[in-house]
Amino acid sequence: MTNQSKLRLMCVHAHPDDESSKGAGMMARYVREGIEVLVVTCTGGERGDVLNPKMDRPEVQENLPRIRNEEMARAREILGVEQHWLGFIDSGLPDGWLPDSGTELPEDAFYLVPTEEAAAPLVEVMRSFKPHVVTTYDEEGGYPHPDHVKTHEISVAAFAAAGDPERYPGLGEPWQPLKLYYSHSFGKARIEALHYAMVEAGLDSPYKEWMDAGDWTRDKSERVTTRVECAEYFDIRDEALKAHATQVDPDGFWFAVPREIQQKAWPTEDYELVETRIDSRLPEDDLFAGLR
Repeated sequence: MTNQSKLRLMCVHAHPDDESSKGAGMMARYVREGIEVLVVTCTGGERGDVLNPKMDRPEVQENLPRIRNEEMARAREILGVEQHWLGFIDSGLPDGWLPDSGTELPEDAFYLVPTEEAAAPLVEVMRSFKPHVVTTYDEEGGYPHPDHVKTHEISVAAFAAAGDPERYPGLGEPWQPLKLYYSHSFGKARIEALHYAMVEAGLDSPYKEWMDAGDWTRDKSERVTTRVECAEYFDIRDEALKAHATQVDPDGFWFAVPREIQQKAWPTEDYELVETRIDSRLPEDDLFAGLR
């Protein structure tokens, strides 16, 4: 599947569009440095809503699975990545859902598949693609969505199992990825930097309500170990995000901060190194630190 001499990165995401809103600048940078990047998309986003009012039409909702597949194809072409669908069914996001809330999910939901079973196809892809580095979400899924939480669970399980010849026999030759990272897209430090940059520029900040609320209980900024500079690739990131037209309003929240302000105020995408099989000094500025 890949040239063994190249470095390889696997980014595991829950739905089509997650790859473009969480780490797309980093992926665009690495692709253009000659690193092979594979996005693994766990579900098809079948139960997502049409979040872009310009696309909120009956025929779009009726054909959402096909349309989201087509959007993903455009986004991966823009980013220059490979992409693999795991084939699980979107769990949806019922009101009030939390891991221990007891809120019912559809019987075929990705979240309800036992982790040992759900990790199997990801182990197979890891053994085939042979990534050196894997990124995924933290233990809360980045935010509490059942598919994001499950994506975290199977990524951690597959990272642990892929190199063990006694686990998942028949799913390919064992391969042990060397580094596992959690992405941290919306930390307090980043939001504050963007907010104050907007205020200084005399512009309305999309983060004003967040700042006024002052609720940083889920903030994990202090856990960031690795900041990957990728500001020059934010244009590619934005184009990939716009490819997911059912999910992203080009005049909406994602683009409320001008790109030039983002590039100056916060030019990195940020990660937490949670497991490594090699020596790497912290903090890092490269997911492949210690591997080049």
